[in-house]
Amino acid sequence: MEENPAGAGVATHPRPSARTDSGTDIDLVIVTGVSGGGRSTVARALENVGFYVVDNLPQRLLLDMVELARAAGSAGRRTAVVLDVRSRAFTVDLGRAVRELRERGFSPRVVFLDADDEVLIRRFENVRRPHPLQDGRRLVDGIADERLLLAEARDAADIVIDTTHLNVNQLRARIEELFGGEDTRRLRVTTLSFGFKYGLPPDADFVVDVRFLPNPFWEPDLRDLTGRDGAVSAYVLSQSGAAAFVDRLVDLIHSTVPGFEREGKRYLTVAVGCTGGKHRSVAIVEELARRLREGRLTAIAQHRDLGRE
Repeated sequence: MEENPAGAGVATHPRPSARTDSGTDIDLVIVTGVSGGGRSTVARALENVGFYVVDNLPQRLLLDMVELARAAGSAGRRTAVVLDVRSRAFTVDLGRAVRELRERGFSPRVVFLDADDEVLIRRFENVRRPHPLQDGRRLVDGIADERLLLAEARDAADIVIDTTHLNVNQLRARIEELFGGEDTRRLRVTTLSFGFKYGLPPDADFVVDVRFLPNPFWEPDLRDLTGRDGAVSAYVLSQSGAAAFVDRLVDLIHSTVPGFEREGKRYLTVAVGCTGGKHRSVAIVEELARRLREGRLTAIAQHRDLGRE
């Protein structure tokens, strides 16, 4: 089915791509997740950044496909395989297949796409197609059964992307940021602004609250601007405690980087929240990403709720 993801989030526990015993670097990505989570969009995005993508590969052919990629040399250096629950032995086999791949010298990164049930229901209703596991029952029953089947796969995933609040373009951009050809062995930091009134990001590694700062919303000249605008940024960063807060947050992140990299973590999400995700958190996130880049970390700023009000 054509999936149309919509919300934001990435929780990551990735492992580095390994060097095979033949001396060829294989960047291997396995994509799975709930039906309606955005697999088709992710497949196209991976193709955009140079991956050879095999979609809906039968589970039993996974190991053979990866060996073919290795044999292909440079042509198969970046390979992605998209799997779904229509292979009924899916969850049991995936963990075993990943273990066997690692025993053979590969280091696959498993990407799991998830979304809230309400959003999945809306996506299926929009395309007017049944869930693959619905089997004549209610849509919610198919979604529930699939979650049970995929529980182990989600727990074992290296990268979990919550697409609840992501549209197609946002999800594609996220994949291109994650797999767009930079050195994936180094930790990459996403600084994410959000509004507490819209809920916590489910995939954040760190969550900090900047509601202790005065809200530009109450300044008539700033109310209609955002934290990306210079006037708002200057207002927020000039407040008492703001500079010290950013300094300590930068120090915290830098102090954890060596440990995260040692443990094989490659993606870190630092979520910064204010009331609506428009002014304070946006300004702090932009400044934080800038400071981290100055410190020679790969850092990007994203704004989950900007424009949502």
